[in-house]
Amino acid sequence: MNSEQPAQLEWFKSSYSSGEGGACVEIAADPAAIRVRDSKRRGGPQLAFARDVWAGFVAGVGQGRSN
Repeated sequence: MNSEQPAQLEWFKSSYSSGEGGACVEIAADPAAIRVRDSKRRGGPQLAFARDVWAGFVAGVGQGRSN
């Protein structure tokens, strides 16, 4: 996977993040991947997932979420 990051990403807090302020992740999309980072360490490491892999992950999380 290419480790270069786009110059400008639009990050948003995941809807699955805790409202407590301690366990928040932010998500951003670029043409090649979905990126995830810790909202408390914005300059820290990021994970990058292929779009199809991310879609499968989110679908699985959504199935386990109670209403």
